[in-house]
This record gives sequence, C-alpha cells and structure tokens, in this order.
Amino acid sequence: MPIAAKKRKASAPLQAFDSEALSEVATMALRDEKAGVFLCQGDSFAVLDHINALHPDGVFDAIFADPPYFLSNGGMTCKSGRRAKVDKGAWDESRGAEGNHEFNHAWIARCQRALRPDGTIWISGTQHVIHSVGFALQQLGFKMLNTITWEKPNPPPNLSCRYFTHSTETILWAAKNERSRHTFNYAAMREANGGKQMKSVWRMKAPHGAEKRHGRHPTQKPLELIERCLLASTNPGDFVLDPFLGSGTTGVAASRHGRRFTGIEMNPAYLDTARKRVLDEINDTGFRFSKP
Repeated sequence: MPIAAKKRKASAPLQAFDSEALSEVATMALRDEKAGVFLCQGDSFAVLDHINALHPDGVFDAIFADPPYFLSNGGMTCKSGRRAKVDKGAWDESRGAEGNHEFNHAWIARCQRALRPDGTIWISGTQHVIHSVGFALQQLGFKMLNTITWEKPNPPPNLSCRYFTHSTETILWAAKNERSRHTFNYAAMREANGGKQMKSVWRMKAPHGAEKRHGRHPTQKPLELIERCLLASTNPGDFVLDPFLGSGTTGVAASRHGRRFTGIEMNPAYLDTARKRVLDEINDTGFRFSKP
C-alpha cells in the first residue's frame, strides 16, 4: 500500500525567478516571495530550459499540466445549447500525429528534468492527445501510477448523433522514474471519500460561475479537480508547477492549500485572469511560506 513520503523541506529557488535573469526568456507577471508564487509570461519550453539550467537536480515536487488537446480543426460542438465551432486558437491546432507527439515528448521531457527525484506529474487530456501523452511518459521512463477518469455529470450533447456523448476526460498520474518514492496522502484521500478507498473515477461538475468571474478560458478545469490532485500528491510547503497556466486554477489550488507555485503562460489575457485569481486567493488565505 503506498504511503506518503517524508515531507521535503527546501527554500524557494529564487535564483531562477530573478527578474533580470529571467528577462531573456520571459516576463515576471507576479512575484510574491513570501507566498512562494511566481507567474511568468513566456514560452514554457524556454522558461523550463532556464529553470533546469539553474536547478539540474529538479526543483518541483509536483506538476499539473493541461496541455493543448489539438482539437481546433474545424469541428463542431455544443455551447450553451447552440452549435459552435471548436476553435480555441492557433495553440490548439493539430500538427499531425507525428508533430503532436513530438511536441508532447518535448515538453514532458523538460518537465521530467524539472521534477525532484520523488516528484510526480498529472496530465489531463481527451482521446485526441492522451495516448500520445501516455506513450511519451513511457518513452521517458516515468513510473505510471494511475489513470484517473474525470466524469462530467452534465456534458454537452453530441449534435451529430453518430457517437456516444463525450462525458469524460483522462488525467494520467506518473512519478519521475521507477526509483521515485512518490507522495500519496492515502489517509486524507480515504477520509475525503467517507472512510473508503478512493477509486480512480471522479465525478465532478465543470467550473461554476464564481470560478470564471475574472475571465473565461476555453479549457478551464474545475478547482475541485486540481485541489484533489495536489492534496493527494503534495504536502504543505511543496513546490508545484503548471507549464500551461491558462486561467490559473492550479495556482489557486496551490495557494489555497499552502503549496508554493510557479505558472507559465504565453497569452497575456489568460495570464491577467490567472494573476487576478491567484492574488485573490493569496489575499483571502493570507498564506505566507516561511523558509526552514
């Protein structure tokens, strides 16, 4: 039975987030050393290369990544009861099977280097991308831990009536390598599940209105989902990364539960939404990380 690894204590790696040092690859949108929060505007590949050069042994205890699903290719979906194009932006356009996999392998490899030896990564996706993600994890020598199925109780209907309604997304959970002694807060998860072992199918609603008050993102995940991932796999004071920050849900979850956090996002509008949400959470919780 997996047990929680001993809590790792480490000071915040401020060197990697020094404004002058980071300026060549990104812009610092939010730097709160006391709360341990760093939000960067830039390309995640370049920022991760910068971090990995300064911290070759890894710096993050956990990563939650919601990468492009490569869905924006002229398809249709249902939005608010109406037919709408699946067009999230150029970042979500397919590069073809080989190109998509090359992209996934590249960013996951960088994330692997950024993880501490016992760190883990959570990656969400649908059938359009998750098989490539899983293969990349295997190619890179990750230790596969769980396949989580997020079941949506009220998904949009399938307008073509030629397929089953798409009502799930997959989240893969993996440790850095086969030698990793990953953290799993088994007792907390069992308590959250009414005293029974928690299963790998999680039924949760999509983000509600309050989670979108500062702005909307087309692939926003519910706060409850990411909170559970972080509470299961990290301890207070641990350092969390989201390389595709979007609207900042991972940052909100990390700040709410006393985890330090770094988020990377290219789109300035999405980053502004994330910044507002994370600042609200920091102010509400009053969390301040004290270096040991």
